[in-house]
Amino acid sequence: MSKPIEKNLTKEQEQIVVGTILGDGCLEFDGHIGTRLQIKQSKEKKEYVFWLFRKLENLCLTSPKRKKDTEQWYFSTQHLRVFTDLKEKFYSEERKLIPEDIEDYLDSSLALAVWYMDDGTLDWRSEGSHYAFYLSTDCFWFKEADLLKEVLWNNFQVEATVQNNCYRGKNHPRLYIGSKGRDKFLNTIEPFVVKEVFTHKLPPL
Repeated sequence: MSKPIEKNLTKEQEQIVVGTILGDGCLEFDGHIGTRLQIKQSKEKKEYVFWLFRKLENLCLTSPKRKKDTEQWYFSTQHLRVFTDLKEKFYSEERKLIPEDIEDYLDSSLALAVWYMDDGTLDWRSEGSHYAFYLSTDCFWFKEADLLKEVLWNNFQVEATVQNNCYRGKNHPRLYIGSKGRDKFLNTIEPFVVKEVFTHKLPPL
């Protein structure tokens, strides 16, 4: 049986990995060789996939590829012990979860920006310059969304609320960042947002 590779992440890589685990990233466990991180995005986000790859390139063996059937772009890291440790933290046997000590992981502007690029939405209305942000937490429980709300305040001083969002007949939590937290949130994430891809997620102020 092959052993998982021992390779440390840089601080920047740790922040990016945490952000994408909260978003669209997937930790895949192979009982024989350990755990890898897989990144997969639509063709419209190709440049974002390559941005992530450049940040994590030393952890990978191959560059991003396009799936012919869906035209998605994707890449995977090597199977690393550090990813197995993160999988034990962020996954149960059934689902992705939010650990009780998430405050120690989601503690940087870069991690928050990656999460937003993966799973965030801008609500912009030109009349009255109204804007707000949403962070999708559909796969998490309501108590976990409450925990994330607390972390947004404790670590970033961003005020948010947890909304009950009905989707396909089921209720899911969603984080809403309105007038009391939007400016602080924008100032926190904006320097790290990949503008070439996500201009539509930033208000045209």
